Amino acid sequence: MSKAEKTRQFIIESTAELFNKKGYAGTSLAHISEATGLTKGSIYGNFANKDEVAKEVFLYNAKRLQSAIANKLTPEMSTREKLMAFLDYYRTSWDNNFSRGGCPIMNTAIEADDTMPFLKAEVAKSFAAWSNKIVGILEEGKTKNEIVDSINASEYSYLFIMLIEGGILLSKTTNNQNHLYQALDRIIKIIDTELIK
Repeated sequence: MSKAEKTRQFIIESTAELFNKKGYAGTSLAHISEATGLTKGSIYGNFANKDEVAKEVFLYNAKRLQSAIANKLTPEMSTREKLMAFLDYYRTSWDNNFSRGGCPIMNTAIEADDTMPFLKAEVAKSFAAWSNKIVGILEEGKTKNEIVDSINASEYSYLFIMLIEGGILLSKTTNNQNHLYQALDRIIKIIDTELIK
């Protein structure tokens, strides 16, 4: 990477947790400067404006989440094992994720819903990518004769996302991770009673 690219990446990584905890509205240029140790001029020398920083930080946070989940999956796993590994990530990452502010996709979705279309579009892409990953697992399971052929993989993928994100929202709001665990247990029941042959 060039020096400019390294500086941009440094700014993104240094403010990733800041944006996830404080949100777009709560993160000022002064906060970014404090987190990076860089002057405001240096920050704007690498990004056009705060919107661009926020977008790149969101993409970085979303990619980090996707990579963490992908690292739990291996090609030799059965379909059920892949789905369980997916859920296990959320069951075992509570402390790590919530110390960084929680789920970056949900946090950004809530804040960007009506006020920041440039971020809302990126959140929609992240949800679609998440759904596509689950759909891919389920469709592969059909070809392996491990998943019921007649199920609509897309509908189930979004159902799982709704349950996970709802569980995270309630758990974070009430400071009680049991809501998330209950949602994950419900997904396991759906997998075992409706999807697995």
